[in-house]
Amino acid sequence: MKKWKCTVCGYLHEGDKPPSRCPVCGAGAFQFILYAPLPELLEASLKEAFAGESKAHVRNLAFAHRAEQEGYPAIARLFRAVARAERIHAEEYLKYLEGTVGETAENLKTAFENEIKAKGEIYPPLIKEALEGKREDVAWSFIRARDVEDRHARLYKEALGAMLADREPVYHVCRTCGYIFDGDLPETCPVCRSPRDRFVRVE
Repeated sequence: MKKWKCTVCGYLHEGDKPPSRCPVCGAGAFQFILYAPLPELLEASLKEAFAGESKAHVRNLAFAHRAEQEGYPAIARLFRAVARAERIHAEEYLKYLEGTVGETAENLKTAFENEIKAKGEIYPPLIKEALEGKREDVAWSFIRARDVEDRHARLYKEALGAMLADREPVYHVCRTCGYIFDGDLPETCPVCRSPRDRFVRVE
């Protein structure tokens, strides 16, 4: 007998097909995934599709920004609409790769571990490759991102404490490098030295 998992609440259903509605949270049949390991090749294909849709989402937002600058608001709206659709596709594939999103405390732990991995394992070889290719500008971009990942990791760790203490920090993100502040803004970003007016408050 097949097992189907609701990706919204984690409910497990047994049967040849998923239920039309989750009896716990009311999610539709398409919110269920087969509760079984993925074949290796299929998992690789899903990862590739997820990466492609994620890139398309960001790329279309950039296209929308340029269209706005050039005075084509209708085209910008189209690009934003397509970007939203690509994001939906990426989120769909992510369900198969990670299953149900966990409780917030668990998600904070996972996010923290991902940031530590990015800083210690992913970015160092990218920086080295860029320097060996005599592209210091690309290396600087990777270095800024690496440094920001460290900040993100600390924020995730602090957020768990804030959640437990029922505090509500206010976050500002640097639009140049992605650095995040959770307190009073300094005059310049500590990573890219952008002025404080480059920070945007996240609601």
